[in-house]
Amino acid sequence: MIFVTGGAGFIGSNFILDWLADPHAEPVLNIDKLTYAGNPYNLSSVAGDARYAFVQADICDEQAIATLLSRYRPRAILHFAAESHVDRSIHRSDEFILTNVNGTFNLLNKSLHYWQSLPERERADFRFLHVSTDEVYGSLAPDDPPFSETSPYSPNSPYSASKAAADHLVRASHHTYGLPTLTTHCSNNYGPYHFPEKLIPLVISHALSGKPLPLYGDGQQIRDWLYVSDHCTALRAVLARGRIGQTYNIGGWNEQTNLHVVQTLCDTLDELHPRARGSYRELITFVKDRPGHDRRYAIDARKLEHELGWRPTESFQSGIGKTVRWYLAHGDWVAQVRSGAYLNWLRQQYGDHPPGAL
Repeated sequence: MIFVTGGAGFIGSNFILDWLADPHAEPVLNIDKLTYAGNPYNLSSVAGDARYAFVQADICDEQAIATLLSRYRPRAILHFAAESHVDRSIHRSDEFILTNVNGTFNLLNKSLHYWQSLPERERADFRFLHVSTDEVYGSLAPDDPPFSETSPYSPNSPYSASKAAADHLVRASHHTYGLPTLTTHCSNNYGPYHFPEKLIPLVISHALSGKPLPLYGDGQQIRDWLYVSDHCTALRAVLARGRIGQTYNIGGWNEQTNLHVVQTLCDTLDELHPRARGSYRELITFVKDRPGHDRRYAIDARKLEHELGWRPTESFQSGIGKTVRWYLAHGDWVAQVRSGAYLNWLRQQYGDHPPGAL
């Protein structure tokens, strides 16, 4: 079987659903702590699948991880588990160091001991795939070339710094001990099951509720947008055919300003779910920028294409259309995740009347 850490989160749950859609796929053990963004409801459609199992556990728990490795003997680990929201990292960076750095170290350490205990053939087949972010590279100027796998690290937030540290631990585990690792750096993901603290689902949710759609600064921050199912197919390719010890950038070839993203969402909602009066664009509001806000990210994914033959299948327009349709059709999911911890966090972050700044 394979292990997926953080499999109840946005990208992890999409990966598990994509993996199990193949009737010949190996079983999956989902290991998730179930923090505010971990939602087992995302995986309700596979809960009865004999190839799927879930264990609530913290990747920082040494005994739990060692026991799971010994009991289930995975042939691969896909490590998604991470604290990932920049705003949260500014206010509570300790949680990011604990999970993203200490948790990754523990997972690597226990995986190394497990891998070293395997028979030779199983050792040769084992892989540890670490899912990271383009934010470790820092910020690009408007005319800079996109980030490549050899771009220097220059993280600008506690979140990206913690992921950079995790990347270095993964690299060291391979070069020092020979652990067969792979690392991927993805651009901004979007699609189904995206927790509504992030830009696209938050805009959709606020727009449908008639709330303001605040944009940080001038809204001209540029991101490369990757539809989550394209990310999943890229990860499968890296796991199956990636060269051990290598890093692969995964991007959507879709650079867009935050303002254009929000305007596109408004226009799509105008078409699919029009307001009683006026356009959703009328709700857009500009607010004070957040500290250390990176200006531009862009991914050069040519290495992945040349070595493994992967390219994204969704354009930005087609991906946004699929995303908006999914959220319109899954109001029950949105209502479920907007309760409890998520609302508590909004109140803590923004006060009693959260503006939902993006």
